[in-house]
Amino acid sequence: MPRTPIIVRYLTVAGVLFLAFSGCTVTETVKDALVSTKDFLSSTTPGAWFTADGLLKADQKVIAFVAINFENLKQDMARGQGEYLTSLSELFGVPQDRRAAFFSYAQSRYPLTKTGRGGPEELIALLAPAQS
Repeated sequence: MPRTPIIVRYLTVAGVLFLAFSGCTVTETVKDALVSTKDFLSSTTPGAWFTADGLLKADQKVIAFVAINFENLKQDMARGQGEYLTSLSELFGVPQDRRAAFFSYAQSRYPLTKTGRGGPEELIALLAPAQS
């Protein structure tokens, strides 16, 4: 019996978690998650994401988190707060005393997420300057 590739297992688990915590309808959630994750991951090599032990590499955690939680992050950006934005700030390494500034910055960048095609890469690029 062939083994399932590790990336397929990780994406399956991530998809299940995404569905469990999403407020959208199941159909929309599945469609959006599959389309955005497929487009985003199609240009990457699976070995570049994971260690030999099958764990997600530290430098890929932000990319994976944003790809899976893209729509929820945009909603949190619009509000200037929320659990997804808080988690992203932790992955970026934003100190606790700078989180309010990060949230304000993210909220100010939200209108830019509504222009053009935009995806996970663009969202990371919009928020990356806020980490410094």
